[in-house]
Amino acid sequence: MSDQIFIFIALGLYFAAMLLIGYLAFRRTTDHEDYMLGGRNLPPWVAALSAGASDMSGWLVMGLPGAIYLSGLIEAWIAVGLTIGAYLNWLLVAPRLRAYTQVSRNSITVPSFFENRLRDSSRLLRLLAGVVILVFFTLYISSGMVAGGFFFESSFNSDYLLGMLLVAGITLLYTLFGGFLGASFTDVVQGLMMVIALIVVPIAAIIAVGGFGEVATYVEDLAPNHISVIGGTALTGGTILAIISSLAWGLGYFGQPHIIVRFMALRNPGEAKSARRIGMTWMIISLVGAVFSGFVGIAYMAHQGIDLTNPETVVLVMAQTLLHPFVAGLVLAAVLAAIMSTISSQLIVASSALVEDLFKVVKKEPSPRLLVILGRSTVLAVGVIAALLAIVPNDTILGLVSFAWAGFGAAFGPLILLSLFWRRLTNWGALAGMFVGAAGVFFWKAVWPQMYELLPGFICATVVAVVVSLLTHRDGSERQNEILQEFTDTGTLLTVNGVGRGARTDRQTP
Repeated sequence: MSDQIFIFIALGLYFAAMLLIGYLAFRRTTDHEDYMLGGRNLPPWVAALSAGASDMSGWLVMGLPGAIYLSGLIEAWIAVGLTIGAYLNWLLVAPRLRAYTQVSRNSITVPSFFENRLRDSSRLLRLLAGVVILVFFTLYISSGMVAGGFFFESSFNSDYLLGMLLVAGITLLYTLFGGFLGASFTDVVQGLMMVIALIVVPIAAIIAVGGFGEVATYVEDLAPNHISVIGGTALTGGTILAIISSLAWGLGYFGQPHIIVRFMALRNPGEAKSARRIGMTWMIISLVGAVFSGFVGIAYMAHQGIDLTNPETVVLVMAQTLLHPFVAGLVLAAVLAAIMSTISSQLIVASSALVEDLFKVVKKEPSPRLLVILGRSTVLAVGVIAALLAIVPNDTILGLVSFAWAGFGAAFGPLILLSLFWRRLTNWGALAGMFVGAAGVFFWKAVWPQMYELLPGFICATVVAVVVSLLTHRDGSERQNEILQEFTDTGTLLTVNGVGRGARTDRQTP
């Protein structure tokens, strides 16, 4: 039996498993809230692995190892920033957001939470948030499809377009019917596959080269600056700016709808603690494996005399040359898992933005059946548009992901934090901050490309939201009293669920 047959069998089993999970989830989806949020009934281990897998897209097994391979350990600061950001997101945002979205009129999307939390009768906040989600998620989903095309092109010397369409089609199919539950449970399987692959591949490569000492010798001879976490022998202004930009990735976590929606779907706020432990363990192992894969890949390619034309395929090439074809096929399936898990989660959130946050503004009381039909139709429509954008890729996977990540982080991150922990945020402050954050990433990318656009965008959005809120805040109004009561009720719910931090924050916030 040829090597390709073994690989195709492994990939076929993976695709079949994803479709089966999607079908089983379809049978458990009865209404719109099930389709969009799984009925707020996710166990902590599912929420943790699902949040991680939907976060770590193709950039984890392709983009990040490729960046390490190309530029060295200075790119590992991205992993450090992400780890810090993810931990703070689970610690601070997860329990309070789960409680607050329940208290605030059972909000099931990020835009509906903003509107309900701030009593925005103009509907502008919900509309702008929905548009931001559609724009940046279409770009984000497109990046995943680009990764799928590169995957098939590199792994099988097949046509980029054919591979991209296959990945897009399978992901659309199980997301279309399985909804949020389908995306979440496939994420669990995909997350486990990813972490196993990122353990097996670098270890096999280190053994093949002759040990980690030999790896370090190869890298030092070929690219001595790659060993340094500062990119050379001394810190320079450009290096400091690069490190700050990499660490700034962590700020993006607070505003990623496809990640924080998992917090909203937990069974209760108290389960955020156990989910945090599971999720952070998975994340740290995965990120360390990705960094090692890129670093060891430098030595392995030199040892084998392989000329790697696309650095983002380093894990794919090592898997195919190091492992038994069937095992290599499972590793390749894990790469697909990283890509598809993120696409499916983002499709669900994009669908919810159009149906829950835009359509409901026009039609007040649509039937539950109509909402489910519209949700599935939107998944299909957004997927098709993203696929059209991916036909001719014009950036690296990491480049596409970084821009969409910055857009959400700057537009939503400050507002999530202020909504949860500051009583005085107003709808006009939130609206101004969201606009400045979303538009700012385009502006800063154009005028200051040396600095990751997320950081200045996040800072400007925060300042604008606070200043406008202070100017428009009115004490004593009926609307403000309702907002204050919900703020207090959220602290009470957190205390009932054993989340002491939430209760203390409630008492101390001015």
